[in-house]
Amino acid sequence: MGVNTSGMFWRTLIRPILFRLPTEPVHHWSMSAFHASMFPPLSTVTRAISRVANPELRTRLWDIEFENPVGLAAGFDKQARWFNSLGNLGFSHIEVGTITAQAQAGNQQPRLFRLPADQALINRMGFNNPGADAVASQLQRQTICTLVGINIGKTKVVELAEATDDYLYSFRTLFPFARYFTVNVSSPNTPGLRSLQSREPLVELLDAIQRSNRELAAAQNTLPRPILLKIAPDLDDDQLADIASIVLETAINGLIATNTTISRVGLATPQSTIATIGDGGLSGKPLTGRSREVVGFLFRETEGRVPIVGAGGIMNGEDAWQMIRHGASMVQVYTGFIYGGPMFVKKINKHLVRRLHESGMARISDAVGTAFAG
Repeated sequence: MGVNTSGMFWRTLIRPILFRLPTEPVHHWSMSAFHASMFPPLSTVTRAISRVANPELRTRLWDIEFENPVGLAAGFDKQARWFNSLGNLGFSHIEVGTITAQAQAGNQQPRLFRLPADQALINRMGFNNPGADAVASQLQRQTICTLVGINIGKTKVVELAEATDDYLYSFRTLFPFARYFTVNVSSPNTPGLRSLQSREPLVELLDAIQRSNRELAAAQNTLPRPILLKIAPDLDDDQLADIASIVLETAINGLIATNTTISRVGLATPQSTIATIGDGGLSGKPLTGRSREVVGFLFRETEGRVPIVGAGGIMNGEDAWQMIRHGASMVQVYTGFIYGGPMFVKKINKHLVRRLHESGMARISDAVGTAFAG
């Protein structure tokens, strides 16, 4: 089945059925069914038809070789159960989590809402996950067959003054299993979390993680893990400039821009529906322009010295290409994958190859930041 045929099948038959069902339960049901089906030879076939095996797409960051520049953002595999199966769909990496030191149920359901008119989602999940110890035990029992990053956040009941110790517990517990870590200080669904994006608490947190990173690497005779910081799209230019200087000061390895937004500006969905849904982070197409702006600002502010993973509003291959041109070394998708279906990553990668050829470039890294060339 070709990409176009499978895409039409998803849009006209499968997605309309799934979108009539409650959002969070259908996510768990469909992923559990998909995960259960991923046994040889079906997993091999799925991987073969989903991949775009092209050396032009290979991306090397932090001494890690990524097969292509498209990963799955945190929030999809919150409990680190499905990453191997998801890896068969063409992603170069799967970011699991957000994981917190303590287990937590998250916010009251319903807490995940579709906005089809905007190709968007609103979620207020609240970092629902089994906790760092349970995830570590689960990962210990598995063979990790795909490239896994781990996104860590603050436990809701932990006071902000104790946030650093809380993050450090998750980091130390999960260190053996992650190829890289993302420090999430930007979810709008944990009270007070975004205040950790301010200079003093953020420098304290990142410095502490970097110290622990070096100590663990030395003790386990391995390399330190790349540390990425995930930020919100709702920061103004002064705050973004401060983030850029903090990243350079603490020598962390990269940024993910951006998380979900609390803005509701310009939505096609009726305001009465938005009011009924209530609080939560908005993701998807309404975030496309703002996320690209943030990536571009940070790329210029850091003079391209800090790799940026572009996330937020990547709904097709051209969105990914423009994100890369504005300074992203890689991209991550989430809402676009939900709306686009199983062949979404393949379509993006095929589009990126086509754009590289049109531009006369040899590899993805050649395109990074070219929107500002000259």
